[in-house]
Order: sequence, then C-alpha cells, then structure tokens
Amino acid sequence: MNKKRLVSMLLVSAMTAALFTGCGSDGNQTSGDSTTSAGTNSTTEEAGIKEFTAFFAVAGSEINDDNEVQQLIAEKVGAKVKETWLTGQTADEAVGTMIAGGEYPDFIEGQTGTKQLYEAGALVALDDYLDDYPNIKNLFTDLEWEKLRQEDGHIYWIPQFSCIKNEEKVCTHNDEAFWIQARVLKWADYPEIRTMDQYFDLIEKYNAANPTMEDGTANIPYTILCDDWRYFCLENAPQFLDGYPNDGSCMVDPETLTVLDYNTSDTAVKYFKKLNEEYQKGIVDPESFTQSYDEYISKLSTGRVLGMIDQWWDFAYTAGDAIKQAGLDAQGCDYIPLPITIDESVKNQWHNAGGAFNSGSGLAITVSCKDVPGALKLINDLLDQDIHNLRFWGVEGVDYEVDENGEFYRTPEQRTQASDTEYKASHMCSYSYFPQYNGTSDDGINANKPDGQAREFFDGLNDDVKEAFQAYGAETYVEMLGTNEAPGEWYPMWSFSNNFNTSTPGGMAWTKIGEVKHEYLPQVVMAADFDKAWADYMDAYNACKPEDFISELQAELDSRMELAAKFKYCLLYTSDAADEL
Repeated sequence: MNKKRLVSMLLVSAMTAALFTGCGSDGNQTSGDSTTSAGTNSTTEEAGIKEFTAFFAVAGSEINDDNEVQQLIAEKVGAKVKETWLTGQTADEAVGTMIAGGEYPDFIEGQTGTKQLYEAGALVALDDYLDDYPNIKNLFTDLEWEKLRQEDGHIYWIPQFSCIKNEEKVCTHNDEAFWIQARVLKWADYPEIRTMDQYFDLIEKYNAANPTMEDGTANIPYTILCDDWRYFCLENAPQFLDGYPNDGSCMVDPETLTVLDYNTSDTAVKYFKKLNEEYQKGIVDPESFTQSYDEYISKLSTGRVLGMIDQWWDFAYTAGDAIKQAGLDAQGCDYIPLPITIDESVKNQWHNAGGAFNSGSGLAITVSCKDVPGALKLINDLLDQDIHNLRFWGVEGVDYEVDENGEFYRTPEQRTQASDTEYKASHMCSYSYFPQYNGTSDDGINANKPDGQAREFFDGLNDDVKEAFQAYGAETYVEMLGTNEAPGEWYPMWSFSNNFNTSTPGGMAWTKIGEVKHEYLPQVVMAADFDKAWADYMDAYNACKPEDFISELQAELDSRMELAAKFKYCLLYTSDAADEL
C-alpha cells in the first residue's frame, strides 16, 4: 500500500468518526446515568469463575447444571450463565412482574416487553462500553448501531441473530413458510405446488387416500398455531401470498415506499375464505384455536400433522428432533417448505438474503448487574471464533470431525446424538439467546453453524427430505423457496411494531387490532356464513382506527429511510474529501 493511499484511508476513518455524531445521531452518546447501580463484582463467583444470571422471555430448554460444554467454556473465559426461560406467562406479564419487584437478572431478553424495561429504567446504556469490546462493536455497521439508539440517545440492547460474518452460508430456511410432509409430496410424485389452492388440494387428496398413519392413528391434515404471540401462524400469511417479505405487521411497496395493510387486502379475504372452506371440509384441525404451544408441538412430534404455516425455529428443534428420534422420518413425516403464493403470477419472497436486523429487542444488561464490564466481556468472549465453534459445533472428536481440507463434518452417530434431547441438555451449550454469528468462520472454510455447512447439512438430512430435495433439484431448504435480496433499509417493520404500547394512538390501535383478531378470526374460519363473519370482523377491525397504526408505521418507515440516506451522505462526503488529498 502506497503512502498516499494509507494517509487517505486514515483521514477517511477519522472524518467518518467525527461525522458520525453529526450525521448519525443527536450527538448525545454518553451513558453514565444508566449505570450508577453497577458495581465491580458479578452476582456470584466460585473457583475463579463468575456466574451471571439471564432470563429470556421466550420458551426454551434449560441445560443441566453440570453441562460439559458450558463448563469447558467457563474454564476458557472465566464466566458462565444460569439461564431461565419463559413459562406460564406472556413476555409482557413476566417483564411487568420484574419491573414491579425492581429486581432483575444480570442479562435479559424481554421480547415484546423490551420497551417496558427501557421505560422503567431497568437497562444499562451500553454506549460508553462498546469500544472496549471489539467483538461486540464489530457485530454491526455504524448505521445498524444507530438504529438501536433510543429516544434518550443511548443504546441498550444487542440483537443476537442479525450478524452475518464474512460470506453468507445458509441452507435452512429459518423463517415462515407453508410446510408439508415429505410423505404427501412423495405420494403425489413430487408435483410442482405454487399456489394456496394447489397446496390445500394436495392435502385433501392425500388425506382422502391415506387417512391414517401406519399404526392406524388418524392424520391431522392441517393445524394452526394461535397461542399468544404465535398468532402470526394464522394472521400474517396474506403478505407472503401477495409476494411481500416478512415485515410482520404490514406490507411495504418498494417503489412508492408506502405502508400497506395486509389485513384488508383482497388476498386476505381469499386466504381466510379458503381456511373457512377447509374447516368445513374437516381439513383444518378443530382444536387449532384452543391448543397451547406445547400441545401443538406434541401433535407435530407424533407425525400426524400433514401441513401448517410456521417459522422453522418454532418447531424444528423440538418436533423435528422428536420425529427423528422416533424414527418417523422413515414414514416421511419430515416437513418441506413450498413457495406458495396466491397465484402463479406472483413471485414469492418467503426467503431473503442477509437476514433481518431486529432493532426492537435484543440481549440487554440490567441495572441489577453488579459487574457490567464483566458481563460485556463474557458476551465479547462468546464471540471469539474458537468459543463460537464450541457453542455451535461442540467438541472436536466428540461432536464433529475435521477432514484433510479442514472442513468440519459429523459422523452418523454424532448427528444422532446432536438431536438427542438428553445429550443436548447434558453436553451442548450454544448460549442460544446470546449474540452469535451466521455466515463463514474466520478460517474461510467452515460455516459458523452446522446448518450452514452445505455438505454436512445435506449428509445429515433424513432420507425422506433428501429424496424430496433431489426430486425438486434442490439440496437445501432455501433452494426449495429461492432467495431474494434484502428488501430495503426499512426492513423489517416488525422490529418497530413489536414494541408498540398504548402510549400512542397507533399503539392503542395495534393493541385493539390484536384483540379483535384473536376474537374474530377463529369465528371467521369456523363460520357457517363466511361473508357475514368477515363483514362483522371488518366492522370491528375498522373500529380500532387502523389508520392510526398505519400512520405511525409510515412515519417510522420514512424515518428509517432518512437515517439511511443521512449515513450514505456522510460516507460519500468523507470519500470525496479523501479523493481530494
């Protein structure tokens, strides 16, 4: 590198840093006020290993106290975490109870209760610390960090799942889709299924010809998860059917940058009318609207459910593992995603490259933590490549092997144990709700997670999935759907709407809309007179003043686009200045 280029690069870096305050924020980046309760010691310390506590406001699996990989990580980094998960409450209820008591774990992921925690002053501002922890700082771009800044000018949480390190490697579609069992596709000789009507037509025909499993247990043709916040499995399909990506609470026209309401679209009417027709035919599970999440997972685990809409992460690591352990893959009970839209003229956007940056929640450190630097050091250490490999690959020679080219792989025995619930509880420790990488390891060879390692991924598939993929000319779940570029700088809007509360007109409308959907949509699906039920639903929906909700979403979208433009201008300015040297 010549001297002039080196000087130019240094100047660009300096100017970017200087302009960051003026172009990227309001300039108020101090964080001292929020950390006054932080001391110098962790919650507990034993044998030189600090032990922190964490609560995640989602359902999850606890690991054993003597977990082998957790202990190995603790010996390497000098710290460990006692994790607890949501049980018997909603996220908002659990967070509200903590706020009322004024006591918190060291780490917290509040999900929809994250905004409550911020407003209650329960979280430590992280701004002043980030430069001391490069692994954390390098998770995101300056623009992404700026998206995390709250009304008071500070950053309080770290999204865990938004970082793609180096080259993106993805095999699993970790998001929402219409899923169908491999046995259904095989029975029909692997037809091309592109539309909602084709999807339900296939399920109907298969169930008529094959009403039971091999042991005589009756199939459940189609079930719907509606429990609590997982209501998305019922209500948000119209956005995907119309060819839009998962903005969650709305659709965004990429040309006009206008927020659209998928709840009132023509496709929404067609979708719910179809569910109504399938319910009347006995295809839709009559327990859909009363079953709990655990009951839903139990049904999937038996292999009885032919199809459903869901997010991959919501069922694959529970029901999917149970299917494998029970040998039900031999009956073709694994699930395959299909690129379903309302008609064949619509291009699907079920899968987008680059992931989704969730600015609305993440891992936070609470004011109850007595060792904030120690807590941040732990997060930073968990992002070291060797530690990250331990978290997601396990122990070399025990959980995976390395071939002559340095590529990680698992033996059949290792794959079997990796799906075993007891083994995972006693041995594996991914710290799954702490920040993590997708993409490629620093070695330039391996994926940061096994499900991104193409050869290992395909070799590890059950035979029924392999056969289906081969029939469709695919090797991964992603290839079954196709990949789209990230939609735009606004994406995803759910990172904003998930934190709505009743303090604004839009938040009030959103709360009422949720209540109306929970009350009316089951009635719409089950109604003897669909048209009347839909009209009643629309009357109740419109009474919620959805225009207030849409208006606040539009304002947020506009703000995100303005922020992105501001950062682009700053970068262009610094680049032009460097060129003049």
